[in-house]
Amino acid sequence: MMELKDCRLAVIGLGYVGLPLALEFAKKYSVVGFDINKERINELASGKDHTLEADEHLLHEVIQLGQMNNAKGLQFSSDKDSLRNCNVYIVTVPTPIDRFNNPDLIPLVKASKMLGEVITKGSIVIYESTVFPGCTEEVCVPALEQASGLIFNRDFYCGYSPERINPGDKVNTLTKIKKVTSGSTENISILVDSLYSSIIEAGTHRAPNIKVAEASKAIENAQRDLNISFVNELAIIFDKIGIDTNDVLDAAGTKWNFLKYKPGLVGGHCISVDPYYLVQKAIEVGYYPEVISSGRRVNNSIASFIANKTVKLMIEKGHTIKGATVLIMGITFKENCPDIRNTKVVDIYKELVEFGINVEIYDPWVDINEVKEEYNIYAENEIDPNKKYEALIVTVAHDQFYHFDFKKHKADNTVIFDVKAFIDREIVDARL
Repeated sequence: MMELKDCRLAVIGLGYVGLPLALEFAKKYSVVGFDINKERINELASGKDHTLEADEHLLHEVIQLGQMNNAKGLQFSSDKDSLRNCNVYIVTVPTPIDRFNNPDLIPLVKASKMLGEVITKGSIVIYESTVFPGCTEEVCVPALEQASGLIFNRDFYCGYSPERINPGDKVNTLTKIKKVTSGSTENISILVDSLYSSIIEAGTHRAPNIKVAEASKAIENAQRDLNISFVNELAIIFDKIGIDTNDVLDAAGTKWNFLKYKPGLVGGHCISVDPYYLVQKAIEVGYYPEVISSGRRVNNSIASFIANKTVKLMIEKGHTIKGATVLIMGITFKENCPDIRNTKVVDIYKELVEFGINVEIYDPWVDINEVKEEYNIYAENEIDPNKKYEALIVTVAHDQFYHFDFKKHKADNTVIFDVKAFIDREIVDARL
């Protein structure tokens, strides 16, 4: 059996999950950071990270270690041949959904087939990508076997350790969050757990098998999705009643066991995606999950509610809708990070455009070229402070927005919708 000191790691996929993992492991092991995106590889090799998840001092440090010491340090590559000297492969590629909300396993299968061409006897492939229970052994393993000609649990082995990265969070970082681990045999399970234990300060939880570990990740985000869907539905109800949802939550929150979730847009790479993986698997085994599916429907309806509420408020203030100009403040899926993956702000944008409204987007955090490429939408990192708008929709509580002059726009008869409920309530016309 392989020992920790013999582990030569490769991290496949260097996004928000893979890069922090590669950096931490590179402090103690020899690591190849692999990505098919050559521009990403060149960026990281130069010591830069546009996701802002990497500590650039640490990035430079482990790159230097990789150049000086074969026992530890980090090297970057987009050439699969660079993986041949590794024996532990950690897969962190994305697992998105398609336009019909069906799980898209193409990146995962492609990564598995590629690894099948380089793994050798004794190799271990660990998956961190979020999947449905059973995916590793039912989808990934056959791809590995077919491409390698090797036999699972005789010639090579697998593990699963779901990612728990929280983009933009500089407190709950990789090493500070307890890690679930698993392996395809008892011995591999112990080795995988020991490997992660060597870098995770918060400790690990060794699940009894891979399916349990996969399911644990799926329900983590499904649970949060459902809790948010409940308060989102409350927000719609209380809007019709004419009371403030946050006031109700503050009152209910005085009870010791009340869970004080906040309403809002549910986007990003996890909460708005992962429940669909669980839904698909449930349907496959003969059960339609009504609660999980209902939660997804409610959360997907909130963008439309915000857009339509804004239009109604504009009409109340005497604004002509067609040809009006509305500023959306924030297009990232959460505050103080540049991550635009699966952002639901885009749904607000599209709904307003259908009303004939001119919609502008201001976000100081984003790469405007990435927004254009991903959504075919123009965003700006700066705006003219003197420009007038018929409405402002503040979708993300970026630090920069706390200093924005909302009072000036209020005086101009502008509708202000505070989705995150962080602006002085005397200024805003509505908040979620």
